[in-house]
Amino acid sequence: MHAPALNRTAVRSEPLVVRTRTAALLGLLLALLSVPLTPPVPAAAHAVLVATSPVRDAVIGSPPREVMVTFSEPVSPVAGRVQVLGPDGRKVHTGEPVVRGGTLRIPVRVPDRPLGTYLVSYRVISADSHPVAGSFTYSAGAPSATPPPPDGRTRTSGALAPAARYVGYLGLVLAVGPVLLGVGMWPRRRSRRPVVVAAWAGLGLVVVATAGQWVAQAADMVGAPVGELSPADLRAVGASDVGPVLGARLALVGVAAALLPAVVAGRSGRGRRVTLAVVGVAALTTWPLAGHPVAAPLPPVSVAVGVVHLAAMAVWAGGLLTLVAFLLPGLHERVRARVLPAWSRLATLAVCWLVASGVAQAAVELGRPAALLDTTYGRLLCGKAALLAVVLAVAAGQRRLVRRGLAAGRPGRVSRAAGVELVATALVLALSAVLVQTPPGRTDGTEAARASREGVAQTLTSGLYTLQFDVYPVRVGRPNSLHAYVYTPQGQALPVVEWTVSLALPAAGVEPVRVPVDTPEPHHASAEVTFPVRGEWTLRFTARTSDVDQATVTATVPVG
Repeated sequence: MHAPALNRTAVRSEPLVVRTRTAALLGLLLALLSVPLTPPVPAAAHAVLVATSPVRDAVIGSPPREVMVTFSEPVSPVAGRVQVLGPDGRKVHTGEPVVRGGTLRIPVRVPDRPLGTYLVSYRVISADSHPVAGSFTYSAGAPSATPPPPDGRTRTSGALAPAARYVGYLGLVLAVGPVLLGVGMWPRRRSRRPVVVAAWAGLGLVVVATAGQWVAQAADMVGAPVGELSPADLRAVGASDVGPVLGARLALVGVAAALLPAVVAGRSGRGRRVTLAVVGVAALTTWPLAGHPVAAPLPPVSVAVGVVHLAAMAVWAGGLLTLVAFLLPGLHERVRARVLPAWSRLATLAVCWLVASGVAQAAVELGRPAALLDTTYGRLLCGKAALLAVVLAVAAGQRRLVRRGLAAGRPGRVSRAAGVELVATALVLALSAVLVQTPPGRTDGTEAARASREGVAQTLTSGLYTLQFDVYPVRVGRPNSLHAYVYTPQGQALPVVEWTVSLALPAAGVEPVRVPVDTPEPHHASAEVTFPVRGEWTLRFTARTSDVDQATVTATVPVG
């Protein structure tokens, strides 16, 4: 009795070995090249707040006519979700914010009674499509006894976003692996219908996951629970950066579904197979285009690495599932002796590319070695690496059996080991789904520290008046904005006839240097100051409020 014949691809062992080794070396080379291409400066992904004006929690003399919120990467404001509330809880912003790169400029009207605490709340979409929300306060004159309440609609999609990602990954596993094995190493006498059904099921999961991601994006954009979304909220996703990407994914899935049956059955020519491959790569590209890579220092490189990582995962896990569930059961030992070596070589190739691209991704997203242990992203990555190590250890044992020619005679052992690999891989995919929703290690925990270090605000008192000033952002060797306001002890604006402002650095023997000031309001002085060196600078204000009334106050500004 003759064993079923295999496709020619499955029996050309020597050229495939050469190609496998070459591609594996290229994969490792990709990892080595991608890491140095990433500059050591902080890169953006999940935009974080880096500066505000007025400075967070500052007490200034009077409310500004504009509030600025600066992020680490370009952002797009969610309509109606950027606002400034006055001490009485009423909105004091006028019109929509003006966006330039990563900076929001929010025009603010000055109310009749400016004293008290103001609340700035925002919800924006970062360059990598992740919504970012937050708030901060500043006070004019003196803090309010009861600050204005924040906007209550701050809830997000919760578990829907990572769940949609996970279902999408499972869809890729079913859509890619079975098709590749069905075209390349499927016995001619065995029906390919299971391959087509599995691939269609995978494409269906991708559609479901994409719809879930769309809904999750809408919920995160408006900050409302999924059950409270309106049709307008869902349509708003289409106008965002991520909407066209998700729409393109659905269109590509439709094209792939139409091409699949003929390609898998072997009834199509080379042109249709190439078209399916191009469509598949294009569809894979939509995942990194809706995630961290688009906000990386070198987006084309990061997107390419992301596509390689997804493709390698889908080939390995999907091929393994197809082998165990559809191909090996009932297969003659002679055919197994040909299929298993061919699969082993393909799996080795996929694993090399998977590890290489994973190392490159980790280097980009962590940014610094310490982030591997002191950030949530790094700890999740460690868990993913540990599970992957288990999978690789089991796979290495399987490969040794295949190379010794023993695997074909032990189908039960092969299936059990493959089951362990699949379970561990499913957990790896779950961690991956959580990772893409987690701020990368390079930006984790930086928001509060960076925003609070940017400026200095103090209140100074004399027998004649109260002076409140702020310096923003406090940098060495570059211009900084200085604003000072004078009030009576009762909190009323006190006009100043003449201002004298000077800077000195006593520790370095730098004598006071007078600073030219402008007076945009009678009680308000503004200037640009430059600190040429680091140190504890003394800032001296003299305000003359009449022909005979004058007082001087001083403050120390640390410049580091």
